[in-house]
Amino acid sequence: MSSTEQRLTELEVRLAFIDDAVQALIVADAEQSVRIATLERLVRDLRGELETVRLGQGHDPHSEPPPPHY
Repeated sequence: MSSTEQRLTELEVRLAFIDDAVQALIVADAEQSVRIATLERLVRDLRGELETVRLGQGHDPHSEPPPPHY
């Protein structure tokens, strides 16, 4: 095998590994996006529930005085 053919083969192998890595990153990114969207929805739901509980107890967070450091 000539030097050029050997170098070309090595480049093809590297490209295959890079392609696999990029595909794995694409999958991981898609999974993370789904997880983040789910967590954002859960936080939004929890905030709504917390506000409902506070209002149910007669607690209005807007009527509280500011913290002492203000």
